[in-house]
Amino acid sequence: MGFFDRFKSKPGDASADTPRRAVMIGLDGTPCSLLRRLAADGTMPNVAKILETGSLRTMTTTIPEISSVAWSSFMTGTNPGKHGVYGFLDLKPSSYKIYFPNATHVKGDTLWDVLNKHGRRAVVVNVPSTYPAREINGVLISGFVAIQLERATYPPSLIPRLKEVGYQIDVDARKKKESDEALMADVFHTLERREIILLELFRQEAWDLFIGVITETDRLQHFFWEAIEDPNHAFHGRFREFYGRVDATIGRLADAAGPNDRLFMMSDHGFAPLNQQVYLNTWLAQNGYLKWSKPVPESLEDIAAGTTAFAMDPARIYINLKGRYPLGHVDPADYGLVREGLARELATIEVDGVRIVDQVLTKEEIFTGPLLDAAPDLCLLPVKGYDLKGAVNKTVLHDRDVFTGMHTQDDALFWIGGSTDESGAATIYDVAPTILAALGIEKPEMMDGKSLL
Repeated sequence: MGFFDRFKSKPGDASADTPRRAVMIGLDGTPCSLLRRLAADGTMPNVAKILETGSLRTMTTTIPEISSVAWSSFMTGTNPGKHGVYGFLDLKPSSYKIYFPNATHVKGDTLWDVLNKHGRRAVVVNVPSTYPAREINGVLISGFVAIQLERATYPPSLIPRLKEVGYQIDVDARKKKESDEALMADVFHTLERREIILLELFRQEAWDLFIGVITETDRLQHFFWEAIEDPNHAFHGRFREFYGRVDATIGRLADAAGPNDRLFMMSDHGFAPLNQQVYLNTWLAQNGYLKWSKPVPESLEDIAAGTTAFAMDPARIYINLKGRYPLGHVDPADYGLVREGLARELATIEVDGVRIVDQVLTKEEIFTGPLLDAAPDLCLLPVKGYDLKGAVNKTVLHDRDVFTGMHTQDDALFWIGGSTDESGAATIYDVAPTILAALGIEKPEMMDGKSLL
């Protein structure tokens, strides 16, 4: 009996002897408000029907509100102070050198590690920050950023089939240079190839937890957010058509689920229109906090003596502390006063007369755990419409490139099948404990969130 057959079934049709399983469908970057809207206006009829059978909550995500951090928190149930990932790029200790965090840098047990300890099996498809794929009790196909399909797939026996169907790990954003239509076509193509694999693994593999993430939603919104906002936009219809295709994929997965399977949906962050990208390192340099060793810096390794602070994507501020960095300028005894003064100044940044920083938060206000020392000293939450960036080679305070949409810390979504409670706040840290509760597994003490069941 599939999901939609339950509307015709009688109470008691599901067998109490059937083992409990959980299904998580991830929609990268899909705002809760957009999902409600598209379900209500007929664009997503399957989702509309599914929403009737559970509770949909607006969820807040991590700070910073980016996929590498958020999905790491989803999979571990912990904040960055415990799992150790603070951005798509992080700093090597005691240096200005950067590295790209991957699965080997995520500390703590993941959901599928916890399941393995209980003798349960997982299928995990396209979750960001899981590359390179490692051996698990089940199947793992890594998501963004995954460089080689061969290193992104466990078990390796799946690789020939992935290649046969033309499976793509991610949308090819370079298509934008060719044309908007070429990029849009690739968004559709990537989803089509992904759905084939999702449905095959769903139906053919044995699993207790199935996680399938669609990242094409995020790519669509970065490049085409204006299209959904403007009914007269050339790609307005295509935007809706794409979400209709996503709805069809969700419908097929839901219909393939068994009577005792508990369904969930989530996104890792929200989305909003982008007005301007604001370059924090430019502001820091203009206001005397940052000095470069060359006229046009190429990386943070071009920081010069006398620097008080520098920024990294997105909206992360680091105090150039003596003993922590090679050219540390701020005495540890002065750290508190320097940080407090800088926070006050950052809150006043304006673009065209508009203050664009909503909140300035210290690391102690956001993060907890053994890896707190590696955290940014300050994190900024922007006013919606202003994306705070850490580029080092910009000579202007703000501009706008090809993106028309930006991430938000609020307006993520978490839908819990079989639940009627939509009260209370939800955070991304609650997702892992909720899934474990659905499977009858007690959450590990390390997890920060709580079950919403």
